Amino acid sequence: MLAGNSIGKEFVVTSFGESHGKLVGVIVDGCPSGLPFSESDVQAELDQRIPLQRPDIVSARLEKDIVEISAGLFNGFTTGAPICMTVKNKETKSSDYDAIKDSPRPAHADYTARIKYGGFNDYRGGGRFSGRVTVALVMAGALAKKLLRTCGVDVLAYTTAIGKVKMGDNNLSFTEIQKRKFESAVRCPDLSCGERMIDAIVEAKKEGESLGGIIECVALNVPAGVGEPLFDALDADLAKALFSVPAVKAVEFGAGFASAELKGSENNDAFCIKEGKVVLSTNLAGGILGGISSGMPILVRVAVKPTPSISKEQKTVNLAKIEETTLRVSGRHDPCVVPKAVPVVEAAVAVTLADHMLRSGLVPRILKEQK
Repeated sequence: MLAGNSIGKEFVVTSFGESHGKLVGVIVDGCPSGLPFSESDVQAELDQRIPLQRPDIVSARLEKDIVEISAGLFNGFTTGAPICMTVKNKETKSSDYDAIKDSPRPAHADYTARIKYGGFNDYRGGGRFSGRVTVALVMAGALAKKLLRTCGVDVLAYTTAIGKVKMGDNNLSFTEIQKRKFESAVRCPDLSCGERMIDAIVEAKKEGESLGGIIECVALNVPAGVGEPLFDALDADLAKALFSVPAVKAVEFGAGFASAELKGSENNDAFCIKEGKVVLSTNLAGGILGGISSGMPILVRVAVKPTPSISKEQKTVNLAKIEETTLRVSGRHDPCVVPKAVPVVEAAVAVTLADHMLRSGLVPRILKEQK
């Protein structure tokens, strides 16, 4: 069976659908009643997935992704029942995959999925393993973000690197990043750096290549004390959600891998008092200590690998003939998935925080009493 399609314990998100199936959808169970919510809230998030201002840096498959909420809402509010959200797949070209169904694409899940499910998996466009299914996470994230805002929590993701083009020191405020990131087709708040990133993607595309990158995400105003160690630690659950995003190959919090090069006195965040509250003088831990939020901003980064579908000839095998062969991947593919992954990373963090805020009792089960 294709198990493992749900995440969360209180705010439970279940994803369904395939890349070339009829639709992609999500069911969210556990959202409190009384939250004002509508299809327009979700549509605003879905519309941010594809940077239409530069269609040359994304796949030619441009789905409109019109959301339909078919359960869980009444008179503009959540009812406490499971919420079902779907979008239809309309721009599919399944014939592109017929010629390579027996030749697994390098760095894709074609081979592992075929072995695990005995060849019954839907291989079209990667099926259940396609980045297309992250639309479900974005829809759930729209709900999670609105729920978190009732507690004053904001989540924001943005691009800091594509290939070897990296953004410099980030001295921008949360508000400035929020305003600027969607002005850039690659979702980089440093607009001049964003243009260099675009140039790098276009050049890679000309060469039949692809690029990866780094996405940073910050969550503000998460109170101290959120998290359930040991195996449900906040950073552990965030990492699990982020690793569910196709193409994510590494996750780090705060100083991350750089902390391995520091001395203890350099890496430790000192406690101090500011305006009568306990705070940390620095945030190298990324807002989480012992799997529990410290009250500092939660800072996490993910490394996104280059799109594995490239037009250059690659070595593979023919599973039907059991012989080595080569292939060139045709069809419509992103030369860089980082821009599309930004709202997905944001959603993964929001969904996890919503779940843990509910588990910590920081979100009421009824948000607004009906009179």
